[in-house]
Amino acid sequence: MSPLDDGKQATWGNDVSNPVQAGAAPAYFSAQNVHAYYGESYIVQGVSFDVNEGEIVALLGRNGAGKTSTLRAIARVDAPQVQEGEIWLDGHPLHEMRAYQASGLGVGLVPEDRRIISGLTVEENLQLAQIAPPKGWPLDKIYELFPRLGERRKQEGVTLSGGEQQMLAIGRTLARDVKLLLLDEPYEGLAPVIVQEIERTLEHIKSLGMTTIIVEQNAIAALHLASRAIILDMGQVVFDGSSQEVLDNAELRQEYLAL
Repeated sequence: MSPLDDGKQATWGNDVSNPVQAGAAPAYFSAQNVHAYYGESYIVQGVSFDVNEGEIVALLGRNGAGKTSTLRAIARVDAPQVQEGEIWLDGHPLHEMRAYQASGLGVGLVPEDRRIISGLTVEENLQLAQIAPPKGWPLDKIYELFPRLGERRKQEGVTLSGGEQQMLAIGRTLARDVKLLLLDEPYEGLAPVIVQEIERTLEHIKSLGMTTIIVEQNAIAALHLASRAIILDMGQVVFDGSSQEVLDNAELRQEYLAL
């Protein structure tokens, strides 16, 4: 039985099924009834939501709610395996693509574990991202956004601090031509002063109008960055509405975010 079948789980905000209205223009990004599995483990259970071009959406929920799995499904990585549903970006069917094809289309995932390549310098990690088209930001623009990376461009990437590795992971993604930026726990494990620096960077990206979905356990920080929030519980959407609505609703935060 799914969490919604027993009638005990409340839903909040807008219609969480978020259907495409008849005759309406399709959303820039759309996930429609997505079901995804790790082996036999049913993790993403019919997730549906749209994102407008230039919008920043916070994808929130408790640990194990399916946030990272949803992000990985969008990026079309091998796991979890999407077995049902459709995922669209700017009219293109991501659900029919492999990860490298989605990346070529402009899906940029900054993974939770950062995936900095051992043996390569900061600059080589960035250059590697641009071997295949489409290229995004030039290196000098990335160094302007992250001066620390410019200072350490000849240093091996894996020897950077955690905050600097996060900057490199974001910079490496921006080195591609990104249409949809997916951020998985960008503040995790970072000192408060570094979190503030990453926040300033994301505010700058926000000012550029880059369409973004952010998964973040630090829900308050994510809500201040995003204009809209989607909350997952047990692999299903239970809230889709404004970030301010979540900030103003203590009952909702307590029930689904433990805040």
